[in-house]
Amino acid sequence: MSPHDLITMGRVSVDVYPLQVGVRLEDVETFGKYLGGSPTNVAVAAARHGHRTAVITRTGEDPFGRYVHTALREYGVDDRFVTAVPGLPTPLAFCEIFPPDDFPLYFYRYPKAPDLQIEAGELDLPAIRAARIFWATVTGLCDEPSRTATLAALAARSRRRDTVLDLDYRPMFWPSPEEAGGAVRRALEHVTVAVGNAEECAVAVGEREPYAAAEALLDRGVRLAIVKRGPKGVLAAARSAAGGMDVVEVPPVEVEVVNGLGAGDAFGGALCHGLLAGWDVERTVRFANAAGAIVASRLACSPAMPATGEVEELVEATGDH
Repeated sequence: MSPHDLITMGRVSVDVYPLQVGVRLEDVETFGKYLGGSPTNVAVAAARHGHRTAVITRTGEDPFGRYVHTALREYGVDDRFVTAVPGLPTPLAFCEIFPPDDFPLYFYRYPKAPDLQIEAGELDLPAIRAARIFWATVTGLCDEPSRTATLAALAARSRRRDTVLDLDYRPMFWPSPEEAGGAVRRALEHVTVAVGNAEECAVAVGEREPYAAAEALLDRGVRLAIVKRGPKGVLAAARSAAGGMDVVEVPPVEVEVVNGLGAGDAFGGALCHGLLAGWDVERTVRFANAAGAIVASRLACSPAMPATGEVEELVEATGDH
């Protein structure tokens, strides 16, 4: 078969989100069930743009695990690399929704998440090498055997363009920021694109200020560094021919925020779309920014991922073209 346009690797969950906004979890009466997990959502988002995508992850051998397979197929994502781990439950993720900027997350990944049981020996390295884009996350580095498997997958790419690391630092998954930083820096040795916010960049390269963080990521061999700045938009940087730094800054797209969770994954899927299309950095980041804004205006993650035409309409409407 032809290579995948995108293969992502790492976390999966079933998101159980309240259908009441502005209500504490203990008072919520009804919930919706959705496919979740950052790299899983990125695969769904890219599939919405017409790309052939797959996700490498593991679930429990339970009804929620079966739901993950069903949902992936419905969204057009190849589930051949999704396997079950007997004895471990498929993770759940709950959230509270207090727009515009308070969305507490509660991860149920006990006694251990099956997606952290990905083994290096089970990886289809030829498929990973052949994929036009490979996307891994820092969460996949937080425990063994997933850490070794993630590094093996990245190394198999031999820094092939485009190999992406989502800096995706979640403090609750790590003993300390220092341990996370060491693992991230090992992963960056194999990466061509890095994406993260200020806190995640501080963990990865010790720099929080966006320009300094982008410079530090480029110094580690990354071709394209993307630093998300929240209400200040996005900064993207690449090394210039003269050895300096070419920088693109994109302002935020203003929307009425319903749930900020998932916006970064929509950004990631749209980023992959721009990379696959061969767009320049500015067009790619503007498109990705608009995709993230659309999902921030919706409740769920995977089912909220927009199609290409919808994103292009928002880009056009906001004058970001």
